[in-house]
Amino acid sequence: MSMKKHLAWSALALSVALASQTTFAASVSAMPGNAPAEKTIGQLEQVFTFHDAMPTGVTVTETGRIFVNYPRWGDDVPFTVGEIRDGKVVAYPDAAFNREDPKAPAKGLISVQSVVADGQGRVWLLDTAAPNFAAPKAGGAKLVAVDLASNKIVKTLVFPANVILPSTYVNDMRFDFRTGKEGTVYVTDSSVSGPGAIIVMDIASGKATRRLSGAKSTSVDPDFVPVVEGQAALITKGPDGKAKTLGVASDGIALSADGKILYFCPLSSRHLYSVPTALLRDPNVGEAQLAAAVKDLGEKGASDGLEADANGAVYAGDYEHNGIRKRLADGSWQTIVHDPRVLWPDTLSVGPDGYLYFTANQLQRQAGFHDGKDLREKPYSLLRVKIDAAPAPTR
Repeated sequence: MSMKKHLAWSALALSVALASQTTFAASVSAMPGNAPAEKTIGQLEQVFTFHDAMPTGVTVTETGRIFVNYPRWGDDVPFTVGEIRDGKVVAYPDAAFNREDPKAPAKGLISVQSVVADGQGRVWLLDTAAPNFAAPKAGGAKLVAVDLASNKIVKTLVFPANVILPSTYVNDMRFDFRTGKEGTVYVTDSSVSGPGAIIVMDIASGKATRRLSGAKSTSVDPDFVPVVEGQAALITKGPDGKAKTLGVASDGIALSADGKILYFCPLSSRHLYSVPTALLRDPNVGEAQLAAAVKDLGEKGASDGLEADANGAVYAGDYEHNGIRKRLADGSWQTIVHDPRVLWPDTLSVGPDGYLYFTANQLQRQAGFHDGKDLREKPYSLLRVKIDAAPAPTR
C-alpha cells in the first residue's frame, strides 16, 4: 500500500470510528503523548508491572490472591499461568503443569487465554490449546479447576468435539453455580476465521453446546474499524497480501448478579448484547428463537473484557479511548477511567476489596499489526480503580 493510500485509509478509519462514538463522555485524543489538555478520569493505582511476556487475563480471588495468564502468541512464555506473589509472578499451580504434554493434551497447559476465580475456593484456567490462534490441538482445549487451599487440580473438563471447530478460540468464561448439579459455565468463542459463539457447558457432566454460533451478536461487525492512538488498529495482511483489519468475534462476557442475564460482545464491535441464560441452557429453544431473544443494548465503545458487580452494574473496557466505562442498572453509561496509561485495557476483575482490577497490555502494538515491528514498550501494567462494589455472586 502506498503512503498516500495508507494515510487516506487511516483518515477514513478515524472519521468512521469517531463518528460512531457519540455517547462517549468526553472529547478524546487517544495518543497519550499528544493530549496535554486531556482530562484524566479515575484515581488509578498501579498494582504490578510486567517486564517480560505480555499478559492478557487477571483474576482476584475472594481472599485477594491475584492470578494472571500469558497466551502463547509469540513472546517467550515460560509458563502460561502465574500467581503474583511476593513481588513476582510464579508458575501456577506449578511449572510442570505449565508444560504441554504432546501425548496427552489434557494433562498440561498449552496456551491459556483466561483465568477466573469462581468465588467458591477455586481458580479456573481456560486453555485454548491454540497457540498463535492456530487450530486447537485435538483434546487440548479445556477448563482446569485448581483448589486454592491446596493448589491442587481438582477438575479438568475437556471441551467435547461438537463445540470445538477448527477455527475455535475459547476466550473468556463466567460461572453460575445456581444451575445444574455442579453449576454451568459460559464461554465465548472469539474466532478470527470462523463463527463466534457462546459455549454452554454443564460442569457435572462436561456436556456442552454451541449457542448463537455465527449470529449477528457473536460476529464481527463488518463496518467496524478500530482506531487506537490516532490511527487504524489491528491492521494485518490478508491471504492476498493486502491490508485488512483483524476481526475478532465474541470476546467479552459478564454474568448478571442474579445469574439470569449474560452480557457479551465481539471485540470487533462497539455494541453490548444480552440474552437470558435460561434460554441459552434450554435445549428446546432453537437458534432462531434464541437469536430473537438477544437484546442489542447499544454502543458502549470498543471492548475487550467485560465484568459485572453485585449491584447490577456492568463494566466495559474502551480500548479506543484508554478507558473503562460503567453501565448502571438503569442502562445509563458513565466513564470511570480515562488515562493514557490504560493502553488497551484487556481483562477486568472485581476484587473483594471494592476495586476493579484490569490489565493494560498494548495489544494493538504487537509486531503482527506493524509489518513485523514490535512497538510495545515494557512494562505492561496491572491497574486498579476503586468502585466500592463487590463481585457478582456465583451462588
